[in-house]
Amino acid sequence: MLLAIDIGNTNSVFGIFKNGELLTHWRLTSAMTRTIDESWITVKLLCEEEGIEPDALDDVIIGSVVPNVSDVFATMTEKYLNITPIIVSQDLPIDINILYEDPRQVGADRICNAIAGKSLYNLPQIILDFGTATTFDVLNDTGDYLGGTIMPGFEISAKDLFKKAARLFKVELKFPDKVIGRTTEESMQAGILFGAVDSINGIIRRIQGEMQTSDPDIIVTGGVGKLMLPYIENARVYNPDLTLFGLQIIFNQVSDMG
Repeated sequence: MLLAIDIGNTNSVFGIFKNGELLTHWRLTSAMTRTIDESWITVKLLCEEEGIEPDALDDVIIGSVVPNVSDVFATMTEKYLNITPIIVSQDLPIDINILYEDPRQVGADRICNAIAGKSLYNLPQIILDFGTATTFDVLNDTGDYLGGTIMPGFEISAKDLFKKAARLFKVELKFPDKVIGRTTEESMQAGILFGAVDSINGIIRRIQGEMQTSDPDIIVTGGVGKLMLPYIENARVYNPDLTLFGLQIIFNQVSDMG
């Protein structure tokens, strides 16, 4: 069994694969203060809750955009599982050509998404990941990673609005029926969500213009991707576990080369 760990700025997702099948997964906050021992207790309890003995884990792969947290989990797997994890980086022998000027600047999450997108879906494609940031990753018709776009996540923007506007308050992030709100809550929902959608669709159209294609597959992932999917032009697929599958595919590619 393979333990795949995706460490993001806000949340970390843990998935367990067996023979290529995702058996279970959990989402935790990416706590900077969690110790090695606390991390182990958390993973151990989650595994046992699902009837999985931690000793049954054979391998570990970690993709992270938070080095301090990934160091904790890497040390944890070595200490308690006696496994040296694979750490996702551009130096691994993976099946993708990264055309960034400096490939080392591409985050592990974006590499995982690109590998999963290339392996699972049609090309060319735009992968749209709703996380702390909203990222757009672009693959051409031969599967080369062209680069992409990073914009602030709309949840972060909304929190900033709630915090800094004295007379505004936190609202449920759901789409209202109309753009013209008749209450402060509806007005904020319309501005936050339709504003994000129009920005996203505008960037997609610009990317399509630079790709010189009007019909790339749009792959959506990330925690609020399901909420946004109906409003994203030409979005065809929502895969909430895309990054985890990318980790598993990278593990297989590295193992085959090893």
